[in-house]
Order: sequence, then structure tokens, then C-alpha cells
Amino acid sequence: MKQSRRARRMQRHHQRNKGTPAFNLVSLMDIFTILVFFLLVNSGEGEVLPSTKSVELPESISEQKPEQNVVVMVTRKDVLVQGTPVATLAAIDKRDRAAINSLLGALQAQQKARILGNSKAAVPAVTIMGSRQIPYHLLKSVMAACTEAGYGKISLAVLQKPAQES
Repeated sequence: MKQSRRARRMQRHHQRNKGTPAFNLVSLMDIFTILVFFLLVNSGEGEVLPSTKSVELPESISEQKPEQNVVVMVTRKDVLVQGTPVATLAAIDKRDRAAINSLLGALQAQQKARILGNSKAAVPAVTIMGSRQIPYHLLKSVMAACTEAGYGKISLAVLQKPAQES
């Protein structure tokens, strides 16, 4: 059967365009670049406190986000400043002045590092992560040491739980 000119032209056209379409990598790279910048900008919004299995935080319905500052962790056995053990909880419970002075020295060292780092915060702040089983008088001793070291703003770390609807 004889093909018309139009049928031959359409056949040539379909054979010419039969190949696989090429990827446009430029627009794909633009999308990934925008995605990377978006993730970088939005990743530093909140402070991530160190997590440990030995500290079980209490819960709160507070909406306020924590600020980035010095972290004092009170476990069942030790007191840690920025992850470094500085005193035992038993020594602080006995009101051992050497243990309190060790905690005070570590807090003052963090304060000096903060000043050298040109931190713009007017009032130095500390966050205390204390397990919910720790007696309050021990936390009070740690808070007194923080105040004595010159920290004017003391925060207690808690787990945020959803607000209960009435």
C-alpha cells in the first residue's frame, strides 16, 4: 500500500522523536540547593539539650522555647557542667564545701569562656537538668551555687507535654 506524503512525514517525525527525553539537571540542582539552604536556616531554631538515660525530666505545658546557655545536669549520682562531671550528689547532699567549690569553679570557668566568646546576653543564664527523683533541697544547693557563680537567670529543663483541653 502506498503511503501519502503526510503519513510519511508523520512517520519520520515519530522516528526522530522516539528517543528518551534528557534530564534537565540545572533545574534539579537549583531545587536541591534551595532545599539545602532552607534546611540550614531552619535547623538552628531551638536548643537541643543533651539526652541521657539517667535523667528523667518532669513534664510541663509551657510554650516558651529554651535559650542556648550553660547546662548543669544533675543525675542520680553526679553533677555535670556541660557534660563534664564536677561533683557527686552524695557530697553535695552532705554540704561538702569541696564539692560545692568544684561546681562553683566549673560554672565560673564557663562564665569566663562566655565572656571571652563575646556573648551579647546581658544576664548570664544556666539551665539545670534534674531528674524528677532528685530531692528539691539538692536542686536548691545547685541553684545556690549557680547564683554564687554569677548566673542571674536559672531555668529548670522539663519535657513539654501537650496542653490539656477543658
